Amino acid sequence: MNTPLRKLATVMIVMFVALMLSATWVQYVKAPSLNADGRNVRGLYREYGNYRGPIIVGGEQVAWSEPVKDSFGYQRKYADGALYSAVTGFYSVVYGRTGIESTNNTVLNGSADSLFITRVQDLVTGRQQRGATVELTIDPAVQKAASASLGTQKGAVVALDPRTGAILAMVTSPSFDPTLLAGHDISAVNTAYQTLLHDPKGPLVNRAISGDTYPPGSIFKLVTAAAALQSGRYQPDTLLSAPRELALPLTSTKIQNFGGESCSPNGTLSLADSLRISCNTSFAQLGLDLGDQALRDQARAFGFGQTLNIPLRVTPSTFPDNLDAPQTAMSAIGQFEDRVTPLQVAMVASAIANQGVLMTPYLVATERSADLQVISRTTPTEFGRPISATTATQLTDMMLGVVRSGTGRSAAIAGVDVAGKTGTAEVPGGAPEAWFAAFAPASAPTVVVVVLVEQGGNLGNEATGGQVAAPIARAVIQAVLKK
Repeated sequence: MNTPLRKLATVMIVMFVALMLSATWVQYVKAPSLNADGRNVRGLYREYGNYRGPIIVGGEQVAWSEPVKDSFGYQRKYADGALYSAVTGFYSVVYGRTGIESTNNTVLNGSADSLFITRVQDLVTGRQQRGATVELTIDPAVQKAASASLGTQKGAVVALDPRTGAILAMVTSPSFDPTLLAGHDISAVNTAYQTLLHDPKGPLVNRAISGDTYPPGSIFKLVTAAAALQSGRYQPDTLLSAPRELALPLTSTKIQNFGGESCSPNGTLSLADSLRISCNTSFAQLGLDLGDQALRDQARAFGFGQTLNIPLRVTPSTFPDNLDAPQTAMSAIGQFEDRVTPLQVAMVASAIANQGVLMTPYLVATERSADLQVISRTTPTEFGRPISATTATQLTDMMLGVVRSGTGRSAAIAGVDVAGKTGTAEVPGGAPEAWFAAFAPASAPTVVVVVLVEQGGNLGNEATGGQVAAPIARAVIQAVLKK
């Protein structure tokens, strides 16, 4: 072969190799990113052209797909969309996916590894690929009770089974209808999304688990009391210093009790009674005596600062670092920079209700293939043991006192022992955040409920957790116990 032919052959071989490498790069290496590119309309048509599995609550579809005669093939539908949007999220041609529609997307669209055999069978039989069903732990009766009781007030309600961690209700208010974002009219979807996005009430925010975290106020006294009992230095009847006002070290600031009242005529009060009437000065002094590290360690044992997916991502709750004495006192009563989600508060109450064993919260009960074969079932798992069984029993007895004769009497249910704790968190320049955490029946709890009502709800500046949040918790507990 002469020299020119050799050169030509070499160039052709190099070009062939380059072409093969380029094709391999595009079709295999870059394929995932190209498929995920929002500008890839063919990818959208392919995804929407497959049947997407339903999301099930209480045996009924709350999200499903129906065939339509347009380029996308299927239209996502939602039943009681605003009721379940905090859980389902939305599935949008324009804005992608949120909620369970996002976290369980590969199961719903049929591409999950767990559905490999099903896909092979579909290929052999020529049957169209079908997504799987996702069954949630949500109880529709409990969800409806939580939503109805919260009403139009801004806030959130979480209910769970402390024995397993199964979430029975997760409501956020205001809410939105995912149907508005699931349509195939791009202009209408854009308009609806922009309206929701710029609504000052924040309907797209899941207040139960994400978005802004909140000051817990006196709800955090459960953590402080747990740290005290766990230390071995305190018992429920241990007397604490409970002055009318507590001068904070290193400052001229004084902590006062609600309404400026005195907790005790003689300046001392037991730990149990301090929780029962939610005495600020005795708990602030208790925080000083315990020290910030003891509070921080106890908070972390309950889940503060730790990543959690249920499978929706939960914003970590926080207890601040490097506190001085006055900051420690304020943090011990749930002020300063303490921040929590309602789900985190539910985890604290759940550990107390379950004899010190904290179960990992979860939303997905079962996943089933299109032919209803179980491909995945959630097994309850232990998150940790933040307190001893003895401490849990002591705290339960103390929380019973809160509902029977303390700040949480509005949560009382005839014939049922309800254990609870109120919280009224001060917000600079605004109305307080009203909290209530409870579980029942106290001797063998089957439900934990946590209620947050933002900015005092219907009572505004006059609100307390006992007035605003406790009656909502009572209604949710009754919905569970009726079953």
